[in-house]
Amino acid sequence: MRALLIEDDEMFGKALVRGLRDNAMTVDWVRNGRDGYAALEQAEHTIVLLDIGLPDISGFDVLKAARKAGGSVPILIITARDGVESTVDGLDLGADDYIVKPFSLCALLARIRAVLRRVNGQAHSLLVSNEIILDPSTRVAIFRGVKGVLTAREYSLLYTLMKRPGAILSRSQIEERIYGWGEEVQSNAVDVLIHVLRKKFGKDIIRNVYGAGWMVTKDGP
Repeated sequence: MRALLIEDDEMFGKALVRGLRDNAMTVDWVRNGRDGYAALEQAEHTIVLLDIGLPDISGFDVLKAARKAGGSVPILIITARDGVESTVDGLDLGADDYIVKPFSLCALLARIRAVLRRVNGQAHSLLVSNEIILDPSTRVAIFRGVKGVLTAREYSLLYTLMKRPGAILSRSQIEERIYGWGEEVQSNAVDVLIHVLRKKFGKDIIRNVYGAGWMVTKDGP
């Protein structure tokens, strides 16, 4: 799951990036509205966390421009307590939800899961693909009766594949989804993660398509 954080507060932003990454999210962080809008055009994100009080153009302007351009990525507004009333304007402009500072990381993660469920038309957050069950709230995976808790990076990789069951993702496509901007990526990082997941759950949990990439099956064994 890849998030775009548009937030100018250095201390708050660093803490939020660290917390989200510890919870298996890939985070790209920009600190003003112009860079935020450019980031929305440049990369594919699962969700956007948008602060309203930005130093150049307001978060409302970023939101308005994104929706006018036809962008459908879920956007969750981050607002100060004294700006609660103005969030109505944000929702009317196309935001999917909002959260008021200060908030706990657990509350934010729950809001993110709820937004993604609504966007995807799901009643619950479990991801199911063939014989794999993945719970985003606990990072627990089950495959053919084998149950295990995943590390943040293991979860990110399996989540990425399960969001597109039956589709073959190349090494570069996987890296783009599980590593944020500026993160150093070892050449064999994806191979190592897949090896660990297969060791935990069995070699068939992730299928290799020679010369093309990896996939999880959609239907059938």
